[in-house]
Amino acid sequence: MSRIPVIAIFDIGKTNKKLFLFDEQYNIVLEKSEQFPEVIDEDGDSCENLSALTNWVRSCLQQVFQDATYQVRALNFSTYGASFVHIDSEGTAVAPLYNYLKPYPAGLQEDFYKKYGGEIAFSIHTASPVLGNLNSGMQLYRLKYTKPELFDRIHYSLHLPQYMSYLVTGRAYSDITSIGCHTGLWNFPQNHYHEWIYREAINEKLAAIFPSDQLMPSQWQGQALLTGVGLHDSSAALIPYLFHFTEPFVLLSTGTWCISLNPFNQTRLTYEELQQDCLCYMEYRGKPIKASRLFAGYEHEQQTKRLATHFNVPPDHYKKVAFNADLLPGVNGSAGAAADNKAGKTVMVQESAFGARDLNGFPTYEAAYHQFMADLMTQQVASLNLVLHNSPVKKIFVDGGFSKNPIYMNLLANAFPTHEVYAASMAQASALGAALAGHTAWNRHAPSSDLIELKSYSAQLAAK
Repeated sequence: MSRIPVIAIFDIGKTNKKLFLFDEQYNIVLEKSEQFPEVIDEDGDSCENLSALTNWVRSCLQQVFQDATYQVRALNFSTYGASFVHIDSEGTAVAPLYNYLKPYPAGLQEDFYKKYGGEIAFSIHTASPVLGNLNSGMQLYRLKYTKPELFDRIHYSLHLPQYMSYLVTGRAYSDITSIGCHTGLWNFPQNHYHEWIYREAINEKLAAIFPSDQLMPSQWQGQALLTGVGLHDSSAALIPYLFHFTEPFVLLSTGTWCISLNPFNQTRLTYEELQQDCLCYMEYRGKPIKASRLFAGYEHEQQTKRLATHFNVPPDHYKKVAFNADLLPGVNGSAGAAADNKAGKTVMVQESAFGARDLNGFPTYEAAYHQFMADLMTQQVASLNLVLHNSPVKKIFVDGGFSKNPIYMNLLANAFPTHEVYAASMAQASALGAALAGHTAWNRHAPSSDLIELKSYSAQLAAK
């Protein structure tokens, strides 16, 4: 029996670590997953168990290469961002994989921005809101001034996707999707590293950039293999849409964060946009993607717990609530919110107005939940408008958790009556994107046209 040609993709999240094998039609033919308890760094903060992760990746590769069912032609990686693995000249990790939520020394941060033009100018140039360790370049600055002996031992600092690739190829590279995502490393207007990288000699710790859409010849235990340099997961998740849709669109990726990604908006970030949690991601071919973020998934989790307690129902009772236009507050629900936002009346904040509402004023869970979703949509519309502004987009694709929520989807369609609004679903978007990034190098077949399932929603508050 002939072996099935596949590409192997490691999709490394903060919680779940997964391996997928995709065949030439990009169907998943094998899936493995694992979780590791976090460990503690030298400061007592929790962080990734890098040793366990490294051993698991190598073990998985060993297993799939020994499996007579598959012929592994290619390999790539998709991982969470804002995380460096620091290696010495022998390729050994010399520091923990620090957690990007680790507190950043306030005095050091203040000194940095004073030295490099202030928070506003720096953030505009690097398309990076001030986020402490979430600006991964600031992690290197912290090591230089708080742990100079460790900093001197570092030969290369590799973002996590590139370290995964290094484990296989033995070659150290950087990747633009990791560099370009709120790192504080890249000067977007000038399209190269920011000046501070050279003044602080950080550039000496950064490997050469390898194209994200190419695969390099390599081998695993004597077997030939084409290996990618790895991608930041948010940028990877956009790739299947870029493959399939040529007309301008926005992808609203929903989860804990609801991130609106507009690959067709190349306007520079303004200070006002940065203040409202806008930033830029980098597309895998090197183009900036204007994005806005809303902590809507987290708020939904908190408020549905509150509703469940008040109405004495299970926490996931919202999944049983059908869309009912009669329960929406006001006329046309969130359409008014969209109009207000375009007129500059809606102020972007992190949380909706619902948290301050008295639940005793609602006769049923269903009524309260509709009010909550309307309040949430007011914020979502404001966030989405930040990246839609002055762009030719007429299609809005929603993936992730909220794409399965009929109330959210109907409210969104009603808020944007001149746009085509779709709930999109596909299996493992980030992993699929990492597979498609190097498509032409390993696969002779055209990608299937049905990798993404779409459900259309109209402005009449009813799903087609």
